[in-house]
Amino acid sequence: MKRLLPLAVLLSVSYVAPAHALFDDDEARRQIVNLRTETNTRLDRMEANSSRGQLELASQNEQLRTEVSKLQGQLEVLLHDIESLKQRQRDFYVDLDNRVRKLETAAATAATAAAAATPAVDPAAESREYESSLNLLKEGKYKEAQASFDHFIKAYPRSSYLPNANFWAGNAALQAKDVATANNYFKTILNTWPNDPMAPDAMLGLANCQQALGEAKPAQETLKKLVQSYPDSSAAKAARQRLGMKP
Repeated sequence: MKRLLPLAVLLSVSYVAPAHALFDDDEARRQIVNLRTETNTRLDRMEANSSRGQLELASQNEQLRTEVSKLQGQLEVLLHDIESLKQRQRDFYVDLDNRVRKLETAAATAATAAAAATPAVDPAAESREYESSLNLLKEGKYKEAQASFDHFIKAYPRSSYLPNANFWAGNAALQAKDVATANNYFKTILNTWPNDPMAPDAMLGLANCQQALGEAKPAQETLKKLVQSYPDSSAAKAARQRLGMKP
């Protein structure tokens, strides 16, 4: 009996060991299956992510190509516009240069023609003719003096004697009773050379013409204007006397 007990214990142990081993195998298989499933899931997720990333990358690349194409198109348009602008600028400068050259040519031609048409003035001859006209006036030859001064004015349009020539021509006409002509000579001085020393005397001569034409009121106004415009002149002194004003 004592011999049978160890044998029974040994048999029970031998039966227990395979059951435990079988339990460990099932657990291992289950873990393997779980690991395989998890691995496959991860792989699927990675493949999905990879595919999605590739699609996004492909989409981004396509967008970049589209934007680059647009930029290239805009660049070509800008380059064309710049070239057109440069061409217009070149055309503008060429046209401007041509116009300036034409103007310069025209000006040179006009200057040449003017120089040819206007003979050089002989100062000595100019002075002699002026003195000759003045001598006629001194001799009391009023009509001849007026005609001589009138010829001088036309012959020497740039002469420095013009204010004086107009004044003495006006005086000669006034002495010859040609009041209207004298009036015109005096007005010419006042309109053309208002700051000339002869201007005050011309205004007094204008008042004399107005008085001779029976224009008493305009004559008075002219005398008053003479006093106001040229207060320090000898003509203004004469005007004050005629107006009854204090010197």
